[in-house]
Amino acid sequence: MLSRLLSNDLPRSRWLVALLVLLFLGLAFAPFLFPGVKALNVAAKVLIFIALVASFDLLLGYTGIVSFAHTMFFGIGAYGVAISLSSADSPTWTALLTGVLAALMVSLVLSLVIGLFSLRVKAIFFAMITLAVATAFLTLASQLSEFTGGEDGLTFRVPELLQPGFSLREEPLVTPLGEVDLNGRFITYYLIFFSVTAIFLTLLRIVNSPFGRVLQAIRENDFRAEALGYRTVIYRTLSNVLSASFATLAGCLLAIWLRYNGPDTSLSFEIMLDILLIVVIGGMGTMYGAVIGSVLFVLAQSYLQDLLRVAGSATEGIPLLPALLTPDRWLLWLGVLFVLSVYHFPTGIVGRLRERSARALRSLQAPSGGGPGSPAQPVPRRP
Repeated sequence: MLSRLLSNDLPRSRWLVALLVLLFLGLAFAPFLFPGVKALNVAAKVLIFIALVASFDLLLGYTGIVSFAHTMFFGIGAYGVAISLSSADSPTWTALLTGVLAALMVSLVLSLVIGLFSLRVKAIFFAMITLAVATAFLTLASQLSEFTGGEDGLTFRVPELLQPGFSLREEPLVTPLGEVDLNGRFITYYLIFFSVTAIFLTLLRIVNSPFGRVLQAIRENDFRAEALGYRTVIYRTLSNVLSASFATLAGCLLAIWLRYNGPDTSLSFEIMLDILLIVVIGGMGTMYGAVIGSVLFVLAQSYLQDLLRVAGSATEGIPLLPALLTPDRWLLWLGVLFVLSVYHFPTGIVGRLRERSARALRSLQAPSGGGPGSPAQPVPRRP
């Protein structure tokens, strides 16, 4: 049952299984385990980045396409929900669904046009084209203040069930894990959790389908894939469209959680850099890398300043260390952690764990004698 749910793409490493189970349970019970406002915001951001990074890995890791327009589709989803709910007379579910569908249609058309007209060129030229399109879209979002709110962005209300002031019961729910308020924030979190789970399982199914195998063949050698009869341009375009659609859904979830959207929130190029870093840390060409990379990166981004503040106060009497461990230098230490992770995990964390498990399995399956690679046996002496 579990194997079918994961599309027969099992982690193939005991350490990876343990890590994924721990992260899944932590995210599933985050409102109970981490009831604070900041902790719940971090958990929701992790979930949204899992969907966003997994959709990008469909392009980069499985198809071999480098695109810098991924945040554009992410922003289209967020702006679709924001514009629809802010312009509606009342924040209804119909207005929310209209914004999601409109954003998906815009992303579908743009990704189809970009794919058909740009994927025929070489990889570096396609990357530059997507960068130019994403920059133009960011400029439009900043200048069309009548629709997007300009640099100030849009603040809007969500349906009543998702509003923080909504409550299913007056008193907190007492559970073995602690007390939790069954309010709109609680409901919104689990809406995001189940949506991201569905997105992740769908992407896992896509990459392990015959369509996904063709994408991997194109990544390895597009000339041979073309020689086998596959129209590589069509497959690359479909991969671009699917990736853009899932990124749009991730942007919709971000807007629902924040109840605000602006250019820096969903269209910033820094988000694109974060996506690239997470893919490298987790491991390209594996959906599980999106989960582990997103958790590690968002946690470091959110709590590294607090750790540096504690470390700086603990080393006050030591020369130079307090100056290096100030919270203002958190980007420096984040860069150091990234360099160390790439050095020790060149194929990503998931790739390294799978390689280690494969080596252990090969050593257990090594022939005990007579086969190639077995130790030489002593020659018996004649009597």
